[in-house]
Amino acid sequence: MNLAILLTLVSFVVLTVGAEILVRGASSVGLRFGLSPLVIGLTIVAFGTSAPELAVSTRAALSGAGDIAMGNVVGSNLFNAALILGLAALVRPLTVQLQVIRFDIPLMLAASVMFVGFLNFGGGLARWEGAALFAGIIGYTVHSVRAARRENLPASALDSALAVPKAPLSAGLSLLMILSGLVLLVLGARLLVDNAVSLARVLNISEAVIGLTIVAGGTSLPELATSVVASLRRETDIAVGNIVGSNIFNILCIAGAAGMISPIAVEGVQTADLIWMIGISALLLPLMWTGFKVTRWEGAVLVASYGVYLYSRWP
Repeated sequence: MNLAILLTLVSFVVLTVGAEILVRGASSVGLRFGLSPLVIGLTIVAFGTSAPELAVSTRAALSGAGDIAMGNVVGSNLFNAALILGLAALVRPLTVQLQVIRFDIPLMLAASVMFVGFLNFGGGLARWEGAALFAGIIGYTVHSVRAARRENLPASALDSALAVPKAPLSAGLSLLMILSGLVLLVLGARLLVDNAVSLARVLNISEAVIGLTIVAGGTSLPELATSVVASLRRETDIAVGNIVGSNIFNILCIAGAAGMISPIAVEGVQTADLIWMIGISALLLPLMWTGFKVTRWEGAVLVASYGVYLYSRWP
């Protein structure tokens, strides 16, 4: 068991490093193609922080570990919205843009309800349901890029808070970084899934609980680092946008891609887990609507709610 725990921790490091290298290489390529740092931040960087979840859930789907694949999505969204956003608000009260309240969070809720409906009525995800979710992330990405260009927002926040390079790297180095990042993500995902399954068997805990907690927390480390650093640097829009965007990406892209790769049967992810995910997401609306800000005490409420969830779920 000690070896499985050690290899699980190693896999977290490999996934985080792989995501960082991939984002930097892909961002450099984006600059070479004339994309602005803002557009790169909203697409490549925002999605890159969710690359570990994508790698792990697709690997789990291919391995037939549906509970880990879907538990990772549900658990990551809970971890992001409750613990990470709460910690970022404890560091510094988070100012929230009206667009996030009017569009992004309602979209996150709608995607969550759609995802829960698929899981509950079919006992998992069929390929067509995965394709329906994945179509949503394409539409959301197109909308985000168009909105960024239309509003012509300043990119300084992204330069300081995220891994957007000032100038493109050489083509050869960029390609090497992209390939290296992908290799590390694949290796880290395989290492994490295999050892998560082993831990579940040794500890006599369901794969779903492992996916909802340990796997979800480990693959959300890039979001944790990005949002907390952004909050420390007073870039609270980035801290909030990173969490909301990642949660949308988790449901539409990660669950969608996993479902398209292989139909997923889910047994251990309970209705209570799905209710918690939707409930925490819905809680963000009134918290953010009051003064267009998430205060420190509201951040403490979010962190405490995640603690209550863990207590209720862990055997």
